[in-house]
Amino acid sequence: MSDGKTNVPVKFKKESKKWSELKGENSWTMFKVIAEFVDGYERLNRIEPCVSIFGSARLQPDNKYYQLAVNVAKALVEEGYGIITGGGPGIMEAGNRGAKESEGTSVGLNIDLPFEQGYNPYIDNNKVFNFNYFFVRKVMFVKYAQAFVVLPGGFGTLDELFEVLTLVQTKKVEAIPIILMGSEYWKGMVDWISQTMEKDHGTISAGDIDLIPVVDTPEEAVKIINDFYNKNKGKIRPNIVFE
Repeated sequence: MSDGKTNVPVKFKKESKKWSELKGENSWTMFKVIAEFVDGYERLNRIEPCVSIFGSARLQPDNKYYQLAVNVAKALVEEGYGIITGGGPGIMEAGNRGAKESEGTSVGLNIDLPFEQGYNPYIDNNKVFNFNYFFVRKVMFVKYAQAFVVLPGGFGTLDELFEVLTLVQTKKVEAIPIILMGSEYWKGMVDWISQTMEKDHGTISAGDIDLIPVVDTPEEAVKIINDFYNKNKGKIRPNIVFE
């Protein structure tokens, strides 16, 4: 089409995109989120220092990493720590199981998912937390942990790992031990971070890879955590205040 004068086609502006009309119930979501934060803060504030254990929900008790999670949880309890997991099956169950069998504090931050059937039976009865929102649950993992032990897992485990790494790297939270367990599983990712991200493209700083030491035994994991807090004169890390 022309405007009759210049033979330059007239371009018609497309109609502006519009949001779908928000339903009133969506406004109440904010209050549901606040309620989850308040409940989590009030209850977790009363729990002694814990270590968060991350890992796959899919691994069965006959898997070597399941047993490794049981053993590292037991070793951490012997050092005086409680254990926090996502409350589900697999590595999460193993972490809670190790804590329960060693008579330590066993906390489960559970979230309802279609392929996971509730929480595992090794969580203390008064320390089961149920969340609707992943982001609220992740805040609780980070805020109340003295260290993170990350065993083999899928997208959810990587999400939790890199969330913590980003917070430490950007100094939004204090430095904290973040330990990968299972060198066979993590080798490819660690090599890629070190070579591709750091050396080839410079998308992370030199030394950032040192934020995630890789170990294979509970003794190594415990040593890293103990050395960290001994270096800080035994001071237990306070609950995070996000800024």
